[in-house]
Amino acid sequence: MSSKKKNDSVIAICIQEPFEDGSSMDFGPAIQGDELCFLHQAFITDTITNALEVNEADVRLYYIDHPDRLRLVKIILDYIIGKLKGKKLDEFQKRFSNYEMAKEGWGLRIEKVFLNCFEAGYKNVLLIGSRTPTITAKKMKTAIKMLKASDVVFGPTPEGRYYIIGKSESYKIRLADFDWKSPSIYSEVVEAFIKKDLRWSELEIWYAVETPEELEMMARDINQYRFEGDEKTAHETELVMERILAKLEP
Repeated sequence: MSSKKKNDSVIAICIQEPFEDGSSMDFGPAIQGDELCFLHQAFITDTITNALEVNEADVRLYYIDHPDRLRLVKIILDYIIGKLKGKKLDEFQKRFSNYEMAKEGWGLRIEKVFLNCFEAGYKNVLLIGSRTPTITAKKMKTAIKMLKASDVVFGPTPEGRYYIIGKSESYKIRLADFDWKSPSIYSEVVEAFIKKDLRWSELEIWYAVETPEELEMMARDINQYRFEGDEKTAHETELVMERILAKLEP
């Protein structure tokens, strides 16, 4: 699916593989196989839904050209489109597009995502992976606002990685040149931008959901969102988690 560029900013969602460079989704024996696939599917669905709430940005979805990924994307998009009607469906068709990629290392893939978005005419590109269903539309809006005043925006995780990277059209650093398995990848990339005298901004520390501990953090955040009246963020993830927990009950 392709679309005309409507905005100067774009949120690029890059579907991560179960085992990417230096990271993986490992929630223990209770969530494996089909359950893990359903949970990841919910993560992606929620991330797309959150991104579509940011009206000042288009949304692009990137994924490897593999039968399993093509099938996954079709299921997700059929589900999202099936829930949209009227103006919301028209808006989706105007602002959303999806793209297949060759299977390569994470650094090379995200470098190509940035290049593809800049070549399409976008001035600000916000890249998000597929393990962060609790990043709200508000957080994405904040990141884009910060990016418009910077060359790059970083969203750090507690372990020294990223949950968001945003780059403006003036970027001069090749992300493919870094070792994304490095435990100090965050500081290495920041240092490279500092050496180039580029302007950079930092978002609050957040997390990618990859471990049982982070799964618990996610559950607490979803409960907090519901307490605050936010019924949308991570809605599909909540439903899948409820089904998984129900199966575990004696």
